[in-house]
Amino acid sequence: MIRLDKYLADMGCGTRQEVKKLIRQGRVAVDGEITKKPDVKIDVGEPETRPSVQSDGWEPMQRQTVCVDGKEVGYESYEYYMLYKPGGVISATEDKHAETVVDLIKDKKRKDLFPVGRLDKDTEGLLLITNDGALAHRLLSPKKHVDKCYYAKVSGKVTVEDMRAFLQGVNIGSEENPEVTMSAALEIIKSGNISEIRLTIQEGKFHQVKRMFHAVGKEVLYLKRERMGTLVLDETLKPGEYRCLTDEEIKNL
Repeated sequence: MIRLDKYLADMGCGTRQEVKKLIRQGRVAVDGEITKKPDVKIDVGEPETRPSVQSDGWEPMQRQTVCVDGKEVGYESYEYYMLYKPGGVISATEDKHAETVVDLIKDKKRKDLFPVGRLDKDTEGLLLITNDGALAHRLLSPKKHVDKCYYAKVSGKVTVEDMRAFLQGVNIGSEENPEVTMSAALEIIKSGNISEIRLTIQEGKFHQVKRMFHAVGKEVLYLKRERMGTLVLDETLKPGEYRCLTDEEIKNL
């Protein structure tokens, strides 16, 4: 049970003060009845069940309905979006000067969405946008050993020696302040002046993939995240596009 003004604020109808004004103006109805009390309690739990008079089974009870100016405002406790992050967009919730990944989610209901982890501004690929903090913590914690898989084009010939070095861990810090990475799996797709690789890591250090290749004398030219844990980038999405996660994807995460 939450207050009506919080319900509407959570769903992006305005700030708490703005929605209180809407309510007092008589523009908000609960179960078809106008209410002018911001502190009215609304049940946002899962619908219960009751015996059906038309069958031998059970049917869901109707959750309370909230309408603003005659339009129903449904409540979502959590939202989960798969975004194909394009280059040039920053991984943040808001920014005064640049477009953010949250700005790309045009039909979001909640105002507390955030990206799970960060991709560099010029990096493309899979990014999970949600407001589920507990899930984000589990996915990002190195102790959970969640795989993050990247495809990259690299300047220079990637070798078996690089594979071995990444498997052992490389120093992406300095001699004075070493910062050795956890074991990472490097797959060579194509080796040449411009190599193509796939790298799976279980950390998310600042510029980590780029710094790892820099540690072995090479430069990342293009970087795209393809997978995070069980979540795989939908190949039908184009850069900048997104979709809601399926129930199965959420369950697997």
